[in-house]
Amino acid sequence: MAFLIKIALGQMEVVSGRPDLNTRTMLDMIGQARRMDADMVIFPEMAVPGYLLGDTWEQRSFLRDCEEYGRRVVAASSGLCVLFGNVGVDWNRTGDDGRVRKYNAFFVAQNGSLCGGDNFPYPFRIKSLQPNYREFEDTRHFYSLRKLAPELGKSAEDLSQPVVINIAGRQVRLGCILCEDGWSDDYSFKPMAALCRNGPVDLFVNISSSPFTLGKNNKRNRVFSRQVGETGVPLVYVNNVGIQNNGKTVYTFDGCSTVYNSGGEAVACCPAFTPQLKAVDLDLDAGGGPPPVTVPDGRETDSIYQALSYGISRFLPSIGIERVVIGISGGIDSAVSAALYTRVLGPDNVLLANMPSIYNSRTTRGLADRLARNLGCLYTVIPIQEAVEYTIGQISRTPVVSLREGREFNLNVTSFMAENIQARDRSARILAGLAAAFGGGFTCNANKSEMTVGYSTLYGDLAGFFAALADLWKHQVYDLAGYLNEHVYRGEVIPREIMELVPSAELSPEQAVDQGKGDPIVYPYHDYLFKAFVEHWNRATPEDILEWYDRGVLEEKLGCRPGLVKELFGGPEEFIGDLERWWKAYTGMAVAKRIQAPPVLAVSRRVFGFDHREAQNGPYFTAGYLELKKKLLSGKSCEPGDGR
Repeated sequence: MAFLIKIALGQMEVVSGRPDLNTRTMLDMIGQARRMDADMVIFPEMAVPGYLLGDTWEQRSFLRDCEEYGRRVVAASSGLCVLFGNVGVDWNRTGDDGRVRKYNAFFVAQNGSLCGGDNFPYPFRIKSLQPNYREFEDTRHFYSLRKLAPELGKSAEDLSQPVVINIAGRQVRLGCILCEDGWSDDYSFKPMAALCRNGPVDLFVNISSSPFTLGKNNKRNRVFSRQVGETGVPLVYVNNVGIQNNGKTVYTFDGCSTVYNSGGEAVACCPAFTPQLKAVDLDLDAGGGPPPVTVPDGRETDSIYQALSYGISRFLPSIGIERVVIGISGGIDSAVSAALYTRVLGPDNVLLANMPSIYNSRTTRGLADRLARNLGCLYTVIPIQEAVEYTIGQISRTPVVSLREGREFNLNVTSFMAENIQARDRSARILAGLAAAFGGGFTCNANKSEMTVGYSTLYGDLAGFFAALADLWKHQVYDLAGYLNEHVYRGEVIPREIMELVPSAELSPEQAVDQGKGDPIVYPYHDYLFKAFVEHWNRATPEDILEWYDRGVLEEKLGCRPGLVKELFGGPEEFIGDLERWWKAYTGMAVAKRIQAPPVLAVSRRVFGFDHREAQNGPYFTAGYLELKKKLLSGKSCEPGDGR
């Protein structure tokens, strides 16, 4: 005989640092779940306080607030079971930092009381596996199950006990896990396996606060499907939507809450980036439910667009910005930025500014004008040449006095310095002034390729309140431009010529686009080289790159077009010169620029900011690299299999 239970997935928008707002949302959803006749409603990890809070976790009054709002959720559990995440505080113990002890906790409430205290030290469950990589630093704030166990003279497996609840007069044993506890492949301790050994378990519930990353949902689905297939126990995964940040990096949360039957098939899934209370009937005896569904893949350009537009729409109100100014050059980055912000804010809240100098071609000025007309935004053209010449004249003609020696001299402004003066005049003077007058902020349009090697000007095109494109490689920016035209605007709002034009900063005669002159970055190759530096899980160094080059597998390892390296470089000397130029940039001045860059909206598996922590140590080349370089330049290539 089937034992059906109705489970409500509370895929809610969590507002980080606002337990009052989050609790209000939860109480509203609990009311809806009760009207649905649900047996159980499940909310995400840290649903009450939010997850990425920085050192707000050190505020004792905030912790007391979270406890109080948690009690209100428990009190609302009359007639149904409420599962939710909150901080668990033990005021009688301390953590490793000497502050009051905190746990990332999973609470189960039913009929106004907490469940699970009968076979566990606390009336809640605590996270076993605490991620301490990428954007996460759980061990800075929270005490884990694996640390608590030896303190109590037990093993983590001993403490991994199901929570027993009662539904329709029948006991149901819940395997309660939090986010990382379901990603245990690289850990020695396996929480799900331990719970099964201490079970049996009727239902696994994974409450998560898992940021969106391109392709993560595909991997999550494969991992969870396999684990459920191995245990034979259905699993409900509930994730939140919304945005959270840790200062330098802004993360979107896509939800995609999913129910798996006992065979590991996804039988229900909430839509990405959408708050929803979704009810699912699950047969705990047969492990079945609705027919299988397709889970969002999360690897394509449409996912990038969803994440960026959602992130912009949530981040701007959170910092009080309703209007933006965007400098448009006639190039691809500013065009995509303009199209994105216009879609989110509407054309009347977006002011586009073209700021030509003598080096800006008629072509790009015309394209900027067409873009603005296509989008229907507010538009202005403010030439900068007169102001740039005035600044150069001020610097070069105003004497510098050596007070110690009693002499005067004049500074020389080189052509390179003049390029930077142009960039800074546009941002620090015009865009900043326009933003103030318009009552908004101005954007940073830099892409990830430029951020990687510092191909941007401090206080110039690197300035702005937010860098929405700075986690996209240049080829992804082009892909997004095509997607915006075809699927979002359903028309050519970004002129085709912008996509075909050679990328150029247009700051000197050497960057004349009408003559085919542009950036020194060859994006079809350097995008992938830089990606190896930044995003590979085992991040590549010049030693790895040179070894792959020597073995003839570089394009395969990087993922760029076969044969491209030979087209670009005549031999080892040119290849090594290019490699060292960009490695020195990436690990040199670009670090200082990234530290001063605006917050970046995360999309990839490694985003600049808090996710890519770096020190200003300067460029370094390993001994292995120097040895291989010497051999290649002397014509003595390493043989495959010589150990290198």
